[in-house]
Amino acid sequence: MTTTTPAQSPPVPNQPPMALQRLNDALAQIHTRSTIRHGGVVTEIAPAFCRVAGLSQFVTLGDTISLEGNSVELGEVVRIDADVITVKPFETPLKAALGTPAWQRGPVSLSPHPTWKGRMVNALGEPVDNLGPLTIGDRTVTTDAEPLSAIDRQRVTKPVSTGVRVIDLFTPICAGQRIGIFAGSGIGKSTLLGMLTRARGFDTVVVALVGERGREVREFVEDSLGPERARAVTVVSTGDESPMMRRLAPKTAMTIAEYFRDRGDSVLLIVDSVTRFAHAARDVAMAAGEPPVARGYTPSVFSDMPKLLERAGPGLEGQGSITGIFAVLVDGDDHNDPVADSIRGTLDGHIVLDRAIADEGRFPAVNVLTSVSRLAQHVWTPDQQTLMRRLKAMVARFEDTRDLRLIGGYKRGTDADLDNAIDHVPRIYDYLRQGPGEPPTADSFQGLARALSPPKVENAQKAR
Repeated sequence: MTTTTPAQSPPVPNQPPMALQRLNDALAQIHTRSTIRHGGVVTEIAPAFCRVAGLSQFVTLGDTISLEGNSVELGEVVRIDADVITVKPFETPLKAALGTPAWQRGPVSLSPHPTWKGRMVNALGEPVDNLGPLTIGDRTVTTDAEPLSAIDRQRVTKPVSTGVRVIDLFTPICAGQRIGIFAGSGIGKSTLLGMLTRARGFDTVVVALVGERGREVREFVEDSLGPERARAVTVVSTGDESPMMRRLAPKTAMTIAEYFRDRGDSVLLIVDSVTRFAHAARDVAMAAGEPPVARGYTPSVFSDMPKLLERAGPGLEGQGSITGIFAVLVDGDDHNDPVADSIRGTLDGHIVLDRAIADEGRFPAVNVLTSVSRLAQHVWTPDQQTLMRRLKAMVARFEDTRDLRLIGGYKRGTDADLDNAIDHVPRIYDYLRQGPGEPPTADSFQGLARALSPPKVENAQKAR
């Protein structure tokens, strides 16, 4: 089904030459613009998808389809066969009947604007904060943009202070770095992400809440973001929304972050969580007929995730950067889960939250022995690097002998290094405790030095 709309040329008014030139340019764009709409009809409806006949020759994967009936529903083409296409809806249930006209549209696109800061949008870029319509920018971009060329990008070398002591000390990050936070449920992952939004080294914060509980959205925006909300754009797709919306939300957030990066901003992008993005991508791929290969995940999931993650990072010369912090929800605390294992090799570092540490009441529950930043050498001075290696060795010695000490199997004075660890590691742990209500720490190394310095009472006794 194809309809043709004739192009009508408006009359040319008596205007100055420059105005006439602008009108001629506009007319040229009208004549070169396609005025043909391709359409088809719905031939099959299922709970998770529908099929449309008559469009197979005119669409590509990723195109959107508008279904016209009592209401207009948007869906994305996920499979193309010779006679029909498979459309996965953005909203469920799909309010369409057999024979409903279906029209081709382009890929999902956005027109971001600087005034989007302080706003909440859904995965389609529509406002959901009851603050009125969004300002439309002058440039339209698709949500499936390609990553920048690896050769043309800037190097990642500029340190950024997050204000979270355990991260600035043991897993420091740089502007443009991509790092993951790996955690099971209920260990404080969202709280740590909220603390990271207060980092002062960023101009813009973009947050994607993917598959979150509905009640957690306002809590995160009002409590975790708090005063930082004015410089943040929040993309929300709750757990009750369709897999298409949950798969699209991180892409929408990435597209908004790329817009501000191109303007020269240093952008902090937080995605919570990539695991739910993978779950949604799996549902979409299985609806398209893709077979599962690893614990139910389809092959395209493991190609979609690196493509999304690679879009973060430094921009071209003269542009800003996107520092990506990606939460990974580890199913059943299994850190060898296919999603966690795949992402770990793609990122520039990983921060592991440990349930045993959380059970002790130490938050953030970061395991400093299993966490690593692959760009720490750009942040630490040579002396700091030596110090952190010694501290990690001290913590490892302390933890390895925990059971021995608990049963009274160690006598003090037998091992000088272990005695040193017993004296200092508890002080390190106390210093690393940090609540969400505490202000960011400006210089974590100075604070650590004060925490490890001998108490004044001991100094006075030594002086006597």
